[in-house]
Amino acid sequence: MTDQQPLTFEEAMKQLEDIVDSLEEGDVPLEKSIELFQQGMELSKTCHTKLQNIEKKMDVIMNENGEASPFILKEEEN
Repeated sequence: MTDQQPLTFEEAMKQLEDIVDSLEEGDVPLEKSIELFQQGMELSKTCHTKLQNIEKKMDVIMNENGEASPFILKEEEN
């Protein structure tokens, strides 16, 4: 993924769902299953990281009283 745009959370989840569907069908050769599993683990890690980043942003947005605070969106770092 050198010159490619990073996946959005939704794109990563869609790819992960597709991989899970393929693996659940059970007619994928063993080598391909291992490759899909590895891709799925990377996508899962991507989704987890993105969710953690959003959680941190939400902590900044909300103050102790549960009221919205001013904030500036920054580009997501990978």
